Formats: sequence, structure tokens, C-alpha cells
Amino acid sequence: MESVTDLTVRQIGKTASAVMQRPLEVSAESDIGRDLGVDSLTLMNIVMDLEDVFELSIPLDRLADVETVGDLANLVNELRAKA
Repeated sequence: MESVTDLTVRQIGKTASAVMQRPLEVSAESDIGRDLGVDSLTLMNIVMDLEDVFELSIPLDRLADVETVGDLANLVNELRAKA
């Protein structure tokens, strides 16, 4: 059975692929900038789409600590748990 984090990582991968208009191989260990080639503007677009998908708001100051897809998944899950 997949964990909540695995499902969130998969959704982040789908969203990032859609925003970047190319297929991405994404794992929890994927570095968002280095491995996926995501710049800050693209990350904002991905985050906005994720906010719609998960129906939550991701504070910009919390993104400063996000380096990997797993970090972003953990942040999303933490915010979902508080909602």
C-alpha cells in the first residue's frame, strides 16, 4: 500500500510534468532545482497548481526550506493535516 507521502510525491510529479510540459521522473529524493530543472518562476506555477489540487495555501516563507520533492510532499501533507 502506498503511503500518503508516496501519493503526494506522485501528484507533485504529475503537476510538475504538466507545468513544464515534459515528462519528469520524480522521486522523493529528486532535487527540485538540480534534478528537475525547475527555476523559481516554474516552482511558483507548480505550487499554485498544487494549491488547487490539494485545496490549501502554501506559505511562501515555508518554500525556502524546500529542496527536494520529498520536502515539498512533507510540507503539503503537514498543511493538509492542519486544514
